Amino acid sequence: MDREILIKGALAVVTMDDDRRELSGADVLIRGGVIAEIGLAIHAPNADVVSAAGCVVTPGLVNTHHHLYQTLTRAVPGGQDALLFGWLQTLYPIWARFGPEEMYVSALIGLAELALSGCTMTSDHLYLYPNGSRLDDTIAAAHDVGLRFHPTRGAMSIGESDGGLPPDSLVEREADILEDCIRVIDAHHDAGEGAMVRVGVAPCSPFSVSRDLMRDAAVLARDKGVMLHTHLAENDEDIAYSLEKFGCRPGQYAEDLGWTGPDVWHAHCVKLDGQEIDLFARTKTGVAHCPCSNCRLGSGIAPVRAMRDAGVPVGLGVDGSASNDAGSLIGEARQTMLLQRVALGADAMSAREALEIATRGGAEVLGRNDCGQISVGKRADIALWDVSGIEAAGSWDPVALLLAGPTWVRDLWVEGRPVVANSRVVSFDLNRAIVRQGQLVQALQT
Repeated sequence: MDREILIKGALAVVTMDDDRRELSGADVLIRGGVIAEIGLAIHAPNADVVSAAGCVVTPGLVNTHHHLYQTLTRAVPGGQDALLFGWLQTLYPIWARFGPEEMYVSALIGLAELALSGCTMTSDHLYLYPNGSRLDDTIAAAHDVGLRFHPTRGAMSIGESDGGLPPDSLVEREADILEDCIRVIDAHHDAGEGAMVRVGVAPCSPFSVSRDLMRDAAVLARDKGVMLHTHLAENDEDIAYSLEKFGCRPGQYAEDLGWTGPDVWHAHCVKLDGQEIDLFARTKTGVAHCPCSNCRLGSGIAPVRAMRDAGVPVGLGVDGSASNDAGSLIGEARQTMLLQRVALGADAMSAREALEIATRGGAEVLGRNDCGQISVGKRADIALWDVSGIEAAGSWDPVALLLAGPTWVRDLWVEGRPVVANSRVVSFDLNRAIVRQGQLVQALQT
């Protein structure tokens, strides 16, 4: 049985509860992986006490879109200045050389980076499986790091010989894809409250799989009671492809194939128009907003303000490290705020709203009403930010972390278990993993 933990005397506890309370000088008691009590001067004589003096406590951040395998291919020269399709064509041949160890080590590094940036729960979109790789490789990494994990079984089935972008060596037969979706769901998916692993079904994109696979994947996911995920409306090329190949915009294509609803979330959605935003709001279809990647690839600024105002569920995503070159979720929250301001004015999004999107918003997109807030009975996924240092020096508002605050957490708990302590990953040997990833990258370069 895990020991009780008492987080004591926080400068502020940002609950993100239904009343959005911010509690000064409060304590948080963790027991059995859940939040047992919140208040002033909590008495817990058997608890391990963690002083939160000079610190802000928030719910753990939630990452709703990532490609963890890409952590080994940051800043690849041929893709540094390319648009989306050209970037993919540069990187596909490198990814084709990956195997199970590359998948596992890249996930270890990417998950640790997320943890240091305050993330306690992350999804992952793995859509290529070269040389014996399996979704199980990344699930093993998440177990070793200790983050709550929503891996999605992605897929590509249309290769270059059929007019697609990926090399034929990276695509799979659609019957095999569906069969493996069933395997990983049966092996790993946990539908219960407090689940550490939930599996989703995620054909890569409308331009890398057939219409039949999109439809069959939706049927399979609903039969199994799991969520659906894909890329949608990422940039102008994406819209042009949809209009040319399908005779409609991406939102209509998604709706026609059963890809809308509260059990669906789409990555990017930079180019959704007003009708598509209304469709997503009406059906409660979620969006994973990836601001840094959208900037990095020149895709544009997603209409997050319009989505939020319409009632579309929105969370944040760091996207793959190869299309971001970083994996900081607190950085994505700041960038979300800044981009909406540069597009619409300084009053378009507050620091508190962006933090809400990064916590409670992401949990709602992933269907996790047991996470994303600091409330009694919710899972003990908690980030502790030290605002006594230089990054917040002079700040009049410690809760405005995205305006002036640290970019690494001091402490991080997932299900009440420490993952980061004193700004160091403590759940596994990160230094050893960094050494190994360096060896793997060197081998990929030769």
